[in-house]
Amino acid sequence: MILIENGTIIVGTGDVIKEGKILIKEGKIEKIGCSSIESEHVTTVIDAGGKVVSPGLIDVHTHLGVHEEGIGTEGHDFNETSDPITPEVRAIDGINPREKGFEDARKAGVTTVQVLPGSANVIGGEMVTLKTVGTIVDEMVIRQPSGMKAAFGENPKRLHGTKGKAPITRMGIAALFRKEMRKAQQYLDKKDRGKEVDFDLGLENLCKVLRKEVPLRAHAHRSDDIVTLIRLAKEFNIEISIEHCTEGHHIADYVAEHGFHASIGPTMSTRSKIELSDKGWNTPKVLAEAGVPISITTDHPVVGIEYLLSSAATAVKYGLDEKEAWKSITLTAARHLGIDDRVGSLEEGKDADIVIWSGDPFDLRNSVETTFINGEIVYKKDE
Repeated sequence: MILIENGTIIVGTGDVIKEGKILIKEGKIEKIGCSSIESEHVTTVIDAGGKVVSPGLIDVHTHLGVHEEGIGTEGHDFNETSDPITPEVRAIDGINPREKGFEDARKAGVTTVQVLPGSANVIGGEMVTLKTVGTIVDEMVIRQPSGMKAAFGENPKRLHGTKGKAPITRMGIAALFRKEMRKAQQYLDKKDRGKEVDFDLGLENLCKVLRKEVPLRAHAHRSDDIVTLIRLAKEFNIEISIEHCTEGHHIADYVAEHGFHASIGPTMSTRSKIELSDKGWNTPKVLAEAGVPISITTDHPVVGIEYLLSSAATAVKYGLDEKEAWKSITLTAARHLGIDDRVGSLEEGKDADIVIWSGDPFDLRNSVETTFINGEIVYKKDE
């Protein structure tokens, strides 16, 4: 057993425990509180006096391990651009767990990530949520699949339209999406009625979306693309998350009305294309105040995963409530991924994914001293 004591504990739910204690047993949080926690079986005591203890951070939208840094096209395993409709591919099959970004994540206190296919395709394939430590990706998984990727706006138009094939327009993107989802509906209907069907891996994966086993997670920056996504979600009665939601501040009440989660970012990036022309730090504040559950993301490697905490702190600088900022990279992020029963807050029975900081993490002069994943130390600054 490991006992962390005397630190200021940011629980992740909005609560803070001064001079608190956390008891870790067999990779889980056994006890947490400010009263005396005694156990004759404690083998290690860590004094966190003067320090801050938080849940492990969660980045809900990354290409970690499928878009390797520093090696060019050889490391680009995130977009299967041979066709604009590829629901059959899975991000897990392209992840290199030895990619340097995983180490950067642990050093920055990021213990859980969702890895997505890229946004080249109208339907891009399945994503996976995993811990940031390990050498066998199957052993790192928390949820597989954790969603189906889709993309609206510039990317599918540019990457396929310039080849002289659909989609060339936003109308074409929506039409291709509708066409494939309708095929999946017919496929599922036949299966449900006991009729024989020719097995189709892509349609099988889309049936998971139709059954609401996993959400559709759709790249949508511009407000009109966000509205198109919501329109299609209602048409097919599916769960969605709005990925990026860059112009969500223009239609915050409309987004809130439908109750879908939004992941916001990578706001630290430049305005590198037209659909980012209205990008700004006001978006998290406006959406959160409208009642939209928000998560903040780096979209690694667009922005390095080591800047996840910095992104949340900058959102606070521009008006986002600090408790909401914390939740956007912990508990709300875990809910976004459907894994809040295991991670996202420091509560009894949850995974012992814990970070010890030298001081207030939102003061960027402070740093991670120790990162735990499943109760094991995976990064220690002085080592």
